[in-house]
Amino acid sequence: MGLKIQRTFTSLLPVDEGRKGSCRRCGQCCKLAFDCPFYDGKGCVVYSLRPPQCRKYPRTKEESIVQDCGFIFGD
Repeated sequence: MGLKIQRTFTSLLPVDEGRKGSCRRCGQCCKLAFDCPFYDGKGCVVYSLRPPQCRKYPRTKEESIVQDCGFIFGD
């Protein structure tokens, strides 16, 4: 749960410039610390209005990126 709280506060910071790719809407980031109430098993039901910590995930290379995530970080 600590990572979700940390992401909430750091979501106000900019996304690292090295981030490439796009969201595949796989929902894996919705399950990192606890199941998100807005994820219905098929996708985010508030995707266009999702909170900044979801919108900017992964913000940095250090944030845990799940295998199916559409984002990568270059050097």
